[in-house]
Amino acid sequence: MKLLKSLFATGVLVIGATTATAQQISIATSNPGAIYHSIGTVIAKVLNENEVNATVQPATSPNQYLPLIGTGEFDMGPVNLQELSYAYKGEAWFSGRANPGLRLLALHYPLRVTMFVRADSDMYNVSDLKGKRMTAGYTAQKTINPQNAAMYATAGMTEKDILPVQVPSVVGGANAFMSGSSDAFMFALGAGKVREADAAVGGIRALKIVKDDSTESKIQEHWPVGYLSLVEPGPAAGPGVFEPTWMLTYPQAIAAGENMSDEAAYAVAKAMYENAAKLGELLPPFRLFKPENMVGDNGGVPYHPGAIKFYKDVGIWKE
Repeated sequence: MKLLKSLFATGVLVIGATTATAQQISIATSNPGAIYHSIGTVIAKVLNENEVNATVQPATSPNQYLPLIGTGEFDMGPVNLQELSYAYKGEAWFSGRANPGLRLLALHYPLRVTMFVRADSDMYNVSDLKGKRMTAGYTAQKTINPQNAAMYATAGMTEKDILPVQVPSVVGGANAFMSGSSDAFMFALGAGKVREADAAVGGIRALKIVKDDSTESKIQEHWPVGYLSLVEPGPAAGPGVFEPTWMLTYPQAIAAGENMSDEAAYAVAKAMYENAAKLGELLPPFRLFKPENMVGDNGGVPYHPGAIKFYKDVGIWKE
C-alpha cells in the first residue's frame, strides 16, 4: 500500500493555493452500501473536482482501518467520534492497542441510526422487537453492538430479549433482512443499502424510540456520545421515515494519520468547508453538515496540524 501511494504521489499540495497538485490521498471506507462508503465516496468526488486527487479504498469497517490510518497505510477515513476516541486511546474493542498516530481532521454531520422493519409489519417501537429475530454479533464492525444495546436500553431491554441472527456487519445484517432471515436490521439513515432493502421488500419502516426524561442517560451508559434527535421525513432521512421519529444520534468525524502531510490535510478541510452544499447534493444526509462545526469536541484526539492551520485561517479554530 505504501509503495502504491508513493508511486501515485507525483506532486505536493500548496497550502492556500487555488489549484491543488497531484498528491494522491487514500480514503479508507466501509464496504459498498454502508454509510461510511457513501461518505468517503462523496468526499472523494468533491476533492477530485477541486483538483485534489483522492481514491476510495473499501476496508470493511473503521475498527479494521483506523489502525491502518494511524500507521500511514491510508491517509484518512470516516468514523464516528466515539470509535475514533477508543482507537486513539486503546479502549473498548481497541483495549491494549492504542493508536497514537491517529488525528482528527474534521467533524461533519451527525449520524442518525435506527432499526428497520418491513413497512407492513406490526412493529412500530424498539420495544416491539422483544422475541423477534434481530441482527447481532457484528464481528467485523464492533461499534454496532453498543449502539444496539443503547437502543434496547431505551425500551428496558437487552440483547437477551431478542432472537439474535449473527451477522458480520451492517451490510451483512441488511442482507439477512432482505433474505428473510431476520425481522429487523440496524443501519444509518441515508445509506445505499437502506434504499436497496426498501426496494427489495416493498418498503421498510424505522422503529421509534419512546423518549422520556431518562432516555438519553440510558443511551449514554452504552454509547457515551449518543443523544436523541427528532428526525423528520424527507430526503435527508431517506426511506423508512414516515413521521417525526426519535433516533439515536452521535457526532461523526474524518480521521487522518499523523503521517498525512499538513498540505493535504489543509486541502481536505478546505474542500469540505467550501463545498458543504455540494456534499449535500451528492448525499442528502450531508445537508445536516454545518462547516462552522468542523471544530468541536475532539473526544481527546488531537486535531491534525494542517487542518488546524485552515481552521485558523477561516476563523473557526477553538483551542
